Amino acid sequence: MSDSPAVHTERMSRVDTAWLRMDNDANLMMIVGVWLVEPELRLDEVRERVQERLLKYDRFRQKVVEDTMGATWVEDGSFDIADHVLGEDLILQPGQTPIEALKVRVGHLAATPLAADRPRWEIRLVERLDPGRSALVIRIHHCIGDGIALTSVMLSITDGGKPPPERKHREPEGEHDWVTDLLKPVTDLTIKAIGLTGDGMAKSVELMANPVQPLAGGMEVARVGYQVISDAAAMALMPDDSPTLLKGKATPGKRVAWGEPLPLEEVKAVGQAFGASINDVLLTAVAGAIGDYLRAHGDDPTGKEIRAMVPVNLRPLDQAWKLGNKFGLVPLVLPVGIANPIERLGAVRARMNDLKGGYQPVMAFALLAVAGLLIKPMQDALLNLFAKKATAVMTNVPGPREELKFNGRTIKQLLFWVPQSGDIGVGVSILSYAGGVQFGLITDDVLCPDPDDIIARFRPEFDKLLYLSLMLPWADQA
Repeated sequence: MSDSPAVHTERMSRVDTAWLRMDNDANLMMIVGVWLVEPELRLDEVRERVQERLLKYDRFRQKVVEDTMGATWVEDGSFDIADHVLGEDLILQPGQTPIEALKVRVGHLAATPLAADRPRWEIRLVERLDPGRSALVIRIHHCIGDGIALTSVMLSITDGGKPPPERKHREPEGEHDWVTDLLKPVTDLTIKAIGLTGDGMAKSVELMANPVQPLAGGMEVARVGYQVISDAAAMALMPDDSPTLLKGKATPGKRVAWGEPLPLEEVKAVGQAFGASINDVLLTAVAGAIGDYLRAHGDDPTGKEIRAMVPVNLRPLDQAWKLGNKFGLVPLVLPVGIANPIERLGAVRARMNDLKGGYQPVMAFALLAVAGLLIKPMQDALLNLFAKKATAVMTNVPGPREELKFNGRTIKQLLFWVPQSGDIGVGVSILSYAGGVQFGLITDDVLCPDPDDIIARFRPEFDKLLYLSLMLPWADQA
């Protein structure tokens, strides 16, 4: 008998398989992040910290082996930390600042595939971004995990970061059990009702759950059934959003941009003044910045709306260490054509309220699971139905309230960019960190060659709301 140790393998979940196969020539399914760190880091200490902390998570030592039925996570027997934590120097063009050069480099990396024969992640250290500062550029394929999970895992490598539970205490990820718990309210009766709107959606839900607990009564069954039917129909019958400069055939080139954070206390104050949430205020600034950009480039946005697909977390936050993708998507309409900031805020708030209490995130999750069972051409055809309905992908991730340390250095800024699917050419990322709110933008370099021009409009759009909130009578703000 052979004395060689058994190779640890694990079947990839249906949803993660869908993300694995979603790569195309124009859009790669990578989450890309940048940490700006002061003072400078050395490559050897970054490798040591990553080896010590990140490799405690199985996924970061496993490569992907595809087959006709899907894919399997397999331990990489030739794993070398030097293949995944690399150092590089920036090449500055005449008149270019280090930050400008870093943005160009990150855009190039966002359009460059990860090695398929190794675990699908890497960290690059720019040791001397400028005097006293380094940058870590992080690339992780979406099949490893979603934004919430990867944020949790990456923060575990910071000073004082929490490691995953010890292996002996871990439970199997159990995709089927998790989905069953999530969809218990969707009874057999509801599934039959969904079937009236289309056999495909009914089979999608049946693949995801085998409900065993009936709902309490007929009225509750009817309510849930009606809501699911309404959401399924809404997803299937979504009209195309408005044509703008930002919508078209995506190309392989990418550009990234970011600006200085907004003070979170100011955002909270504006929200309190107008009776709106922090999210409402931020999305109003996003819609205003995009609308102003379109107007400045000869594309009148008056009367136009664009749709952004927004991820919704579907897992307990204390389970984020298990990685994988456990989120749904909801379509959010951004009123980019409303110039008046107060009117725009009201429209955003109304649209956010319309999204509450629905099953659209669950239905989208089911769709991704079904897509993971299909061959790639069929998967692409299924998922492109939704990609065609949107102009952007947008995500908002809550980050740490205090500045983090990495090997005794301070992480001054945390940035990340979400991938886009199909022909979507815009990704908007919002991250709260250390008392600030950071906007990031990734765009197709043909559809939007200068994303900094949109980023530069976020602060002025927010300031409009801030100034108007200061003009309100004090009695109204009590």
